[in-house]
Amino acid sequence: MNSRNAYVYVRNTFAGTLSETDEGYIFEYDNNYLLSNDCTPVSLTLPLRSEPYKSTVFFPFFDGLIPEGWLLNIVTRNWKIDKNDRFGLLLVACKDSIGNVGIKEAKL
Repeated sequence: MNSRNAYVYVRNTFAGTLSETDEGYIFEYDNNYLLSNDCTPVSLTLPLRSEPYKSTVFFPFFDGLIPEGWLLNIVTRNWKIDKNDRFGLLLVACKDSIGNVGIKEAKL
């Protein structure tokens, strides 16, 4: 499997990169974001730090951004994405999510 990346924005400012690899998932804050005066954590479970977060399971915060129920059914049907492809669902369904965190497929 090739790795996939998602670019995480907080209040429309690039905050870090989320990667899916063969070993699991990695979230790493961008160094420029960490040096800015107004940086805030993506979530309470991912506090600001320069070391990457690594996990063998999808980070619960990012999983929580994915729609549920009937809206999930619409997303999976319209984009033809398997419900178990949580990373793929995050990429297509969370570009302009509610709240201050957005996910992009390309770094802007």
